[in-house]
Amino acid sequence: MSGLTRWRVLLLLLSLLTLLPLAVIIPAVFSPDPAIWSHLVDYLLPQLFLNSAYLMLGVGCGVLLIGVSLAWLVAVYDFPGRRFFNWALMLPLAMPAYVMGFSQLGLFDYTGPLQSWLRASWGDSSWVPSIRSTPGVILVLTLAFYPYVYLLARNAFATQGRRALEVGQSLGLSRVQGFWRVALPMARPWIMGGLMLALMETLADFGTVSIFNYDAFTSAIYKAWFSFFSLDTAKQLASMLVLIVFVLVVLEQRARGRRAYTQSGRAAPLHRLPLQGGAAALAVLFASLVLLLAFVLPFGQIVWWSYQSLEAELNGDLLSYSLHSVVLSALAALLVCAVALLLSYAQRRAPSRVNQMLARLATMGYAVPGTVLAVGIFVPVAWLDNVLLGLFSSVLPQGTTAILKGSLLVLLLAYLARFLAVGHTSVDAAMHRITRSQEEAARNLGWFGWRLVTRLHLPLLRGGLMTALLMVFVDVMKEMPITLMTRPFGWDTLAVRIFTLTTEGEWERAALPAVAIVLAGLLPVILLSKEEN
Repeated sequence: MSGLTRWRVLLLLLSLLTLLPLAVIIPAVFSPDPAIWSHLVDYLLPQLFLNSAYLMLGVGCGVLLIGVSLAWLVAVYDFPGRRFFNWALMLPLAMPAYVMGFSQLGLFDYTGPLQSWLRASWGDSSWVPSIRSTPGVILVLTLAFYPYVYLLARNAFATQGRRALEVGQSLGLSRVQGFWRVALPMARPWIMGGLMLALMETLADFGTVSIFNYDAFTSAIYKAWFSFFSLDTAKQLASMLVLIVFVLVVLEQRARGRRAYTQSGRAAPLHRLPLQGGAAALAVLFASLVLLLAFVLPFGQIVWWSYQSLEAELNGDLLSYSLHSVVLSALAALLVCAVALLLSYAQRRAPSRVNQMLARLATMGYAVPGTVLAVGIFVPVAWLDNVLLGLFSSVLPQGTTAILKGSLLVLLLAYLARFLAVGHTSVDAAMHRITRSQEEAARNLGWFGWRLVTRLHLPLLRGGLMTALLMVFVDVMKEMPITLMTRPFGWDTLAVRIFTLTTEGEWERAALPAVAIVLAGLLPVILLSKEEN
């Protein structure tokens, strides 16, 4: 077998991580069970599609409004506190949407501090809109996901925003007209990319919609499997969610493919436009209000709850949940980074259009919701389990019902499929910085094979590998649906603990594990802010 063929076989095997779950799920939409399909159409699907449409429309408009406006202010204008807001507006990335969800409920629900104060001061709070509503879910998800648009739009505006205004002024346009007619169209591919990422995260969200008891595809898949014990119904719902996500993936890839608005040569220093007086005050007020609602108030709420419940909750159980989270996150990060390194190295050693396509397929798991991956991985594992039980029934202990199901191996494979793209992005970017001339020089020194990898590639890839390890570690710490649906018995994590307590309305008790997850999530945000500044 030639070297090119070996690398292609490897890439094909890695791509099966994503293709196999999808191959299990997608056919379900084309071969529906008549009884299940009739029940779904009559009682479930209309509301699910309507709720998903509400979420996508509301969150899409919200992240565009907040993300683009903040990105334009920070990138193009200079106002008091701009340098602080430049990185602080990324802090919601450290807070999982489900943590923001139950903290916002605690703040703004009928028994929360806001409405309690209004009743004590004014005697009535009935005029306050209920946060337990569709607009409430949309608000929480918007505040959680606007940084996707903010980051990409800020990068686009920082490189061309002021120049776009200058081009507009040369055409006789005002600053406002220059923004709408020149700067915004030039940044559209980046903005659309951030929008699609936010919408995919909205469709994949499980924790927030469960906390708000909002009927969505992800929560319906979980209920079908674990409440009604119907894996076939879960497959049907998952297949429909995959088709919706597939449309978003195509749109996101098209948005990326049109990013052709680049500049040649080295950019000159960009001098920001100063804001003074009322304009500066409005800019500070707007940025402060978003940061207050999206991070400061929710984080302050869970810190306060943690302080109140510290003595009762700081016990051996919490330490056990923390240990499980750390162990799973560390194992998953090591596995993902090892496979990401292998994937990137295979692309380098055997570059071709087919291999690039296989590598892209292998990293498509980021676009598949965790509930879908959980169902798609469980089905083939259950089938393989039955085969193994039949083959080795004579040597297995009596009463054995599972070999692979409910094992750490299955959980880690699900993590690998979901987060390989996260690790591969950092590792592959670092791999591209290693030039061919460096490799040729190493070979002239007699370094080949494994020695070349350990003496040249690994030292130069250290930064990318460390970034990938950190990003995957934190993502797994925050991950809820895959862990909840495929974890081994007794392997509850901090995220699972939060889900259990919030479904019972025990928000105060859920605060301490939530603080731990948020503090861990701050690490990649700090790293990202340093790179951006």
